[in-house]
Amino acid sequence: MHEDAFVELALIILLGIGAQWLGWRVRVPAILLLLAAGVTAGPIAGWVDPDALFGALLTPFVSFSVAIILFEGGLTLKFSELPAAGRVAARLVTLGVLITWGATAVAAYFTLRLGWPEAIMLGAVLSVTGPTVIGPLLRHVRPRAPLGPILKWEGIMVDPVGATLALLVFEGLLAAKAGEAAGLVIAGIVLKTLLIGLCLGGAAAMLMLLMMRRYWIPDHLQVVVSLGAVLGAFTLSNLLQRESGLLAVTFMGILMANQKRVSVRHLVEFKENLRVLVLSMLFVVLAARLDLQLLGSLGWGAVFFVLALFLVVRPASVLACTWGSRLSLRERAFLSWMAPRGIVAAAISSVFAILLAEAGYAQAEKLVPATFLVIATTVLVYGLTSDWL
Repeated sequence: MHEDAFVELALIILLGIGAQWLGWRVRVPAILLLLAAGVTAGPIAGWVDPDALFGALLTPFVSFSVAIILFEGGLTLKFSELPAAGRVAARLVTLGVLITWGATAVAAYFTLRLGWPEAIMLGAVLSVTGPTVIGPLLRHVRPRAPLGPILKWEGIMVDPVGATLALLVFEGLLAAKAGEAAGLVIAGIVLKTLLIGLCLGGAAAMLMLLMMRRYWIPDHLQVVVSLGAVLGAFTLSNLLQRESGLLAVTFMGILMANQKRVSVRHLVEFKENLRVLVLSMLFVVLAARLDLQLLGSLGWGAVFFVLALFLVVRPASVLACTWGSRLSLRERAFLSWMAPRGIVAAAISSVFAILLAEAGYAQAEKLVPATFLVIATTVLVYGLTSDWL
């Protein structure tokens, strides 16, 4: 039994690192090879069963991994990029999220035959893109400014926004079902999420910087202490308000990256290496959990749903968010063809599908296969075509 677990865990790591190396060697986005490796090892060959391997630790493992990735992403966000990226990126994270949410919900209702509550929840889940997929594609394609900064800021900042939106939809549905004032419930959650996430993230960053500036932490322990601070702030924030931890760790990384008193270059270098390992494992685990039968149960409507995301939802969002900007038509076209979904969408869809099913929403079981289908197709299509585009 223990030997089987060792073999599966080693296989996940080896497949992830091997896919990263092979992607570099043949100049193909590593995400595609990670996805293929996970599908092969999981549903096709049956070598890896993440649910049995990790058990109850699967969700915490995914959550902690996403926290590390978002913190590392926050460390790469520089305020100096805002003059070029700020206006469009801010619109994509606000107006763009709302457009994506609404348009995706409408598409899901008519193509996947979901009820309006489930369609609205799916729209919220798929409003995120995320650094787990945007980051590797940007490193492969290397678009010039301002496209790179715009997509980087959007990919990192949209995760906490999208996760909070999904939480708001869930709480609103429960409040409406119970006959409560959904607007008051949602307003309270927004304020609580912002207050807790920003305060805890800011406090953790200030504490780390103070300890580093006063030399209370030796150089060889600064990396591991910062990692502990990230996981601690993430966990405490989520305990106080669900899904606020993503905002806390992102804000913590941004604050540490943009101060001038303490050098965090060594933290960035270590977190980059750690992110590669975590990202590799996550994508293999994610792909290995795909249930091909559930995907097939969505029917032909799933094809039209995915086409709507590619050809209508993302272009409409980008068109609205870049209106009046100085971006050229080619630059807008590239932004319109870059919205892959990743780990955060998978994680929050799994959580809220269970909660909605427990609340009596019969079609909630379709949320997970629909999300995984979008992840697989967007990673595949954008990964193969973004370099050429």
